[in-house]
Order: sequence, then C-alpha cells, then structure tokens
Amino acid sequence: MTAYAIAHLRDAEPHPDVAEYIERIAGTFEPFGGRFLVHGTPPEVKEGAWAGHVVVIGFPGIDEAREWWDSPAYREIAPLRSRHIEGDIILVGGVPQDYDPSATAQAIREVPASH
Repeated sequence: MTAYAIAHLRDAEPHPDVAEYIERIAGTFEPFGGRFLVHGTPPEVKEGAWAGHVVVIGFPGIDEAREWWDSPAYREIAPLRSRHIEGDIILVGGVPQDYDPSATAQAIREVPASH
C-alpha cells in the first residue's frame, strides 16, 4: 500500500542551508522508491486557517517511508531544514484501492454519542 511523508512547513527562513536541503532531498528518498507528489504549490485553503506550505512525498509502502526517514542520508541533511523552517512532518499509510469506508462509519455509529 502506498504511504506518504507529509510536511506542513511554516515560517521558512530563506537561508543557503534550505537551498542545499532542497537540492539534496530527492537523492535521499529516490533509493526508497519515493517521489515528490506535492512541492512548492501554494495550498488552496477551503476551511479553517492554513499558514505555510505543504510537501507530500509518495512511497511504495510505509516500510520504505520509515527506512527513508531513518536513513543516514536523510538524517544528515534534516538539520539543514529544521534549523530554518518550523513545521510538522508525519508518515502515513494509504488505503487499498478497494477500501470501503462503511466499516469505519459503522464503528462510529456503535460508539455512544457524547452530546
């Protein structure tokens, strides 16, 4: 199942370290089957507030995403970003193509309402 590394980046400080990070990051995730799905495109906010940018990197599976995150190559360049950009980063697995949300809806119905 496909997995994703999703970053919500805020308060980016223009710095040569950030430029180096951007130049080098693809070389860290490509060996794990990763590829940019979203990068540099301003988000179109439809609800709530959203400050910053979003980056999405797709991987063949969650194991590959974890291996990339923990890889020496990525760990080496991560400080180039984290010293100059505030943000949140998550790894999340996708759902199978035949995913049916009805089981989740049913589980919610079975939980007593709190209101």
